[in-house]
Amino acid sequence: MNHALFIYNAAILDESLDGPGAVLIVEGKIRSVFQGYFTGAETVKSLAAAILAEDGYENNYTISYLDAKGLTVTPAFIDMHVHFRDPGFTQKEDLLSGLRAASAGGYGTVVTMPNTKPVISSAEQALEVNRRAAEIGLGTVIQSVSITRDFAGTDTAHLDELDRHSVPLITEDGHDVASSAIMLDAMTKASEKGIIVSCHSEDCSLAAAARPHRERALEIMRQYSLPAWGGNSEAEDVPEEALEEIEDEIEEANALLALAENVATSRNIEIARQAGCHVHICHISTAEAIDSVRDAKEFLRDEAADFYADMAVSAYDASLESRPFVPLPPAENGFSVTCEATPHHIALCGTDEPYIRAFVNPPLRTEEDRIVLLEAIRDGTVDVIATDHAPHTLEDKANGAPGFTGIETAYGICNSVLVKEGQISAKRLSQLMSANPARILGLNKGLLKSGYDADIALVDPDERWTVDSGEFFSKGKASPFDGSILTGKVKALFTAGRKIFG
Repeated sequence: MNHALFIYNAAILDESLDGPGAVLIVEGKIRSVFQGYFTGAETVKSLAAAILAEDGYENNYTISYLDAKGLTVTPAFIDMHVHFRDPGFTQKEDLLSGLRAASAGGYGTVVTMPNTKPVISSAEQALEVNRRAAEIGLGTVIQSVSITRDFAGTDTAHLDELDRHSVPLITEDGHDVASSAIMLDAMTKASEKGIIVSCHSEDCSLAAAARPHRERALEIMRQYSLPAWGGNSEAEDVPEEALEEIEDEIEEANALLALAENVATSRNIEIARQAGCHVHICHISTAEAIDSVRDAKEFLRDEAADFYADMAVSAYDASLESRPFVPLPPAENGFSVTCEATPHHIALCGTDEPYIRAFVNPPLRTEEDRIVLLEAIRDGTVDVIATDHAPHTLEDKANGAPGFTGIETAYGICNSVLVKEGQISAKRLSQLMSANPARILGLNKGLLKSGYDADIALVDPDERWTVDSGEFFSKGKASPFDGSILTGKVKALFTAGRKIFG
């Protein structure tokens, strides 16, 4: 007997819907989305029965009914940037703990980074990770592959064997490809195959110059047991001169790392333009890097306008003017640009206490940079919110390992800072967290629309809750948001119409 699920008495939300409604799911796909007030169980049962009868299934299906009790039904989130540390670093995270954390955060699909041990440098390795994740049955993992073999920075021969349907994205995340010639070679191969090149844009020599400053700051922080994740621990007992030295060293490092991001972002975009490649800029964080992406998008917008003008003005209006936040079509040679922002760069200022001591790459930036990032989210320069979920053991964090656990708090942070503070609408947030990453990756997900995969989250956008990192499903407990009060809570997650959380 086949199964159908009818979720009613809900608010429905995606990039174009925001209001009361209901959703009928049949065999893991969205069959119908209804707008309006569907609160009566008998009415809902009659409607579901009529639709299944129309499809010829009235005697072949059992139907379950879920009263959402006013909760919001929204497409499950899609994270283009997570570290699950599996294989090789499973003391930090593994596929099971990572997927449990993703489910609790409302994520039905994640793209995992290849900086594991061994480095994921072949389609065979990537597909093995995907297979093991599928056996767990908690959402979809898309394992990315390294740009250069084993992150050595010299060999791209393994890219010749890739297929975009199984490996849609390659990345050297954790650092950048130092050689521009090697990057051009990789991007040219990726362009020929339609594979996205996701760039951790950071000039390697400038990053190396910043390292001694960070190490000196960490040395002093360890002397006084100051956490390296911006925790809410008191610094009152630390001598003022020690705090000043820490701050000075971190400011020196961050200035170099800002320059590193600016230089590498511009370089990677220009190489992608030459190669005719789709470049995706990871965790964008500086005003100058945002300007580089915005300028590239203006070039693409002008090219698209010229193309549509040759066809019909109305085609241009329909494709661009009425959908300003959808990723732009590629240039004639295939060049295109997208970028992502993280919840921690959206919410936190890296010159504030205690977040100046929160070690992450790229660093938390100035308030000026953060304000520019918010504007880039509002004007469509930023396409995606991705968590860069980076769990570490507490010992590794104390030794300066960069990154935070973030996939379980992402929705609450973004809803609190972006929607509740009036920066963007709830529909725009759904686009950033669901629709756009699905479009970029070529997935049949991200919208409440007939025929789409029924990956659905139930959220309460108004529930206030206090972050307790000790309760995370993730093995990583280091979070600068520990103890913060957020608004917006994931209550349940369904993938392919099957409940996996809540």
